[in-house]
Amino acid sequence: PGRRHHHKTPLPGARGRALVPAARPQLRIHSAPAPARGEGPRNRPGTDQMGGGSGGRGKGMPRAMAPVEEVDVAAVRYKPAELQAPHLTGFPLRAFVWLLESPLLGPLVTSILKKQNNMTQMLQHTVIPERPMFYPEYPPQEPERGVVTLGDDRDPVDRVEEALSCLAPYDPSGRFTSADEKNPFLYWKIRDFAYAYRSGITTPSAVAELVIAGVEEWNNKKPPMPMLIFFKADDLRKQADASTKRFEKGSPISVLDGIFFAVKDDIDCLPYPSKSATTFFDEIRPVEKDAVAVSRLRKCGVIFIGKANMHELGLGVTGNNPNYGTVRNPHSVDRYTGGSSSGPAALVSSGLCSGAIGTDGGGSVRIPSSLCGIVGLKTTFGRTDMTGVVCDAGTVEVASPLTSSVEDSVLLYSALAGSRPMDKLTLRPSLLCVPNLVSSENSKILQSVKVGKYTEWFHDVPDNEVSNTCEDALNLLCSTFGCQIEEIILPELEEMRTAHLVSIGSEAFSDMNAHYQAGRRTEMTLDTRASLALFKSFTSADYVAAQCLRRRIMYYHMEAFKKVDVIATPTTGMTAPKIPPSALKGESDYVVSAKLMQFIFAGNLLGLPAI
Repeated sequence: PGRRHHHKTPLPGARGRALVPAARPQLRIHSAPAPARGEGPRNRPGTDQMGGGSGGRGKGMPRAMAPVEEVDVAAVRYKPAELQAPHLTGFPLRAFVWLLESPLLGPLVTSILKKQNNMTQMLQHTVIPERPMFYPEYPPQEPERGVVTLGDDRDPVDRVEEALSCLAPYDPSGRFTSADEKNPFLYWKIRDFAYAYRSGITTPSAVAELVIAGVEEWNNKKPPMPMLIFFKADDLRKQADASTKRFEKGSPISVLDGIFFAVKDDIDCLPYPSKSATTFFDEIRPVEKDAVAVSRLRKCGVIFIGKANMHELGLGVTGNNPNYGTVRNPHSVDRYTGGSSSGPAALVSSGLCSGAIGTDGGGSVRIPSSLCGIVGLKTTFGRTDMTGVVCDAGTVEVASPLTSSVEDSVLLYSALAGSRPMDKLTLRPSLLCVPNLVSSENSKILQSVKVGKYTEWFHDVPDNEVSNTCEDALNLLCSTFGCQIEEIILPELEEMRTAHLVSIGSEAFSDMNAHYQAGRRTEMTLDTRASLALFKSFTSADYVAAQCLRRRIMYYHMEAFKKVDVIATPTTGMTAPKIPPSALKGESDYVVSAKLMQFIFAGNLLGLPAI
């Protein structure tokens, strides 16, 4: 975790981590700002202390926000989030999309939606004194304690080996008692597979046959479970055979050799196309080579089972997809997996592979990981190279790992991480490192960790089971390891949600605009078309205003990280929603999406790591 900083700048910085146990509902950790120091807030006519009231402005005067350094955080009152939008499927959804796309009626409908949700007031009728922040900015970081530096430019095989040495020694007794014992591969960790391969208990080729049989079994279930969009059994056998031969020769490449992984369909992985779960995207964007993230894993000997299903173009967080079928939650097939990395999460959760690479621009790794009971690590913005990812030009998106255990996340992260040259220049990332879990100096390091908790926000969920379960998990973390809980306040949460929506929406529409205007929108699903119609309505002024809000929200969080190391929240505001039968041909439900995304915005808008 980033250490607390005690300096005063227009935007002080620190690096925070989010922590989440792998149980459902999942806990995740965030932080909140400390009260502003100095002379205290100066109230001026027509000025709000934060995002809420009229501030005494006269008729016709725009609302003016106080400079962020002058906001009295201690006086901030929590405001529950409210979102107004219809839940639509079938013909009503088709009619709604027609209205949104209508040249005459569309602007009126989107204007009403934005006014109902206070977006117009916030973006167009408010004076925001801060200058825009177009991508996450942090000052130089203090060195972390208890870590081993991996080296951003080192070969991924060497980095994985270094990370492996930081884990506790492997003990096979809990998994294997004899070479003859028939153990299921479900939820084996990476080191379980590595031990089984080296000991002759099984081979990558044998496991490949189990994976092939598992994929076929899930596909043939009623209802079907279309976790993969592209899958070639012969290619899988070919990769597994090559790995098996390396083990037979006693020369595996790394601990990841022969480990099975999936790749989300918006990340390039030969020999497959990248469609982003559309029906057409491979026609306008051919795949010529692996994405950098995929090539790094391939160097380590990883076996890729195929391209995983997802919410079309990543523009949704349930995983609904009429094009290839909606992926269902392996723990309860009448419920959503969450999205947009629905296929990757379901594949790991069902035990068909040890891990997967997903993308996270609005909780798309963390939400399905939470709903499926696995570990989703959203990396710091710019920490992973996005070359070869369909949506690689935005300011909120990262490629990140999904695994069945935190230990496996350490190993997968060590192979994936490494910024691209342009990000090293602009973002100045801190040193790439992993925790040294075998160091005696780290045995009690968690006793020094301060966990920030904004209690009113933490418990603002429709079902107390969510917040109570996460409260129990947080208390267990503190009672077991000695962490300390600190109460914090995070102002302008509604502003943070709006700034994120405008940022990711504008960037997504910019990516698709040429194809949208060329008429390809009619080939997209109805909920994607509804989202793009809304995103199209955002103006350049809206986008710049959102970036000004980004700077304010960053300030509040960096002030919070002076007091605490991490911030804890539930991962989602609700458990896995049920799939309405009418939704299988398309669904738009922004209210459910908002509950699923309630706690995820800071990780993307501010580029912070979260798990």
